[in-house]
Amino acid sequence: PPAREIPRAPRHKHRATGGRRNIHQKKRKFEMGRPAVLCKIGAKRVRAVRCRGGNMKYRGLRIDAGNFAWGSEKCTKKVRILDVVYNSTSNEFVRTKTLTKNSIVQIDAQPYLQWYMKKYGVDLRKKAKKGAKVAADAKEEVEEKKSRHVIFKLKAREAKQKMDPAVEEQFQSGRLLASIASRPGQSGRCDGYVLEGEELTFYKKKLEKKKKA
Repeated sequence: PPAREIPRAPRHKHRATGGRRNIHQKKRKFEMGRPAVLCKIGAKRVRAVRCRGGNMKYRGLRIDAGNFAWGSEKCTKKVRILDVVYNSTSNEFVRTKTLTKNSIVQIDAQPYLQWYMKKYGVDLRKKAKKGAKVAADAKEEVEEKKSRHVIFKLKAREAKQKMDPAVEEQFQSGRLLASIASRPGQSGRCDGYVLEGEELTFYKKKLEKKKKA
């Protein structure tokens, strides 16, 4: 339907007593509503919409990547969005892979793996025993021909480093759970943050519950 046919005025509603209102004026442009966007995963497709006051909104119709922050590491990377796994509004949004604010999505972990390897000299995909891990790290360092100074710097960083085991576990699959913080239908962007700590535990329980159902 044309945009003018979606009103946000209360004139069509009943009175508190239940009586019908007499409609004494037409629809006004400033009361106009627009159809929901329901942004999907796909090759980027954004449309500009002129709004009241000459302002612009950017309708994200299809988006496949965004900037996601890994809060505890203070690291933000542009990553691919792979799947929608949970939405508190409706399971229909999960089925149709619709991106909305606060949707829980799976993102590609590769950019974070590369960054972590560069900063700490540790490959998070390799699950090894503590002793074996040190040996493997030493071998890698020899292969890459790092200077003694760089090797000690990386070891010092790693010694101070603590990572959430639940996040570390996700790196094995190459996918991280993240939440969308922007509004794709308004800004044309799909940015967010990697889930950690209590929030990650909460959504993992929700997903397990959904699997069992």
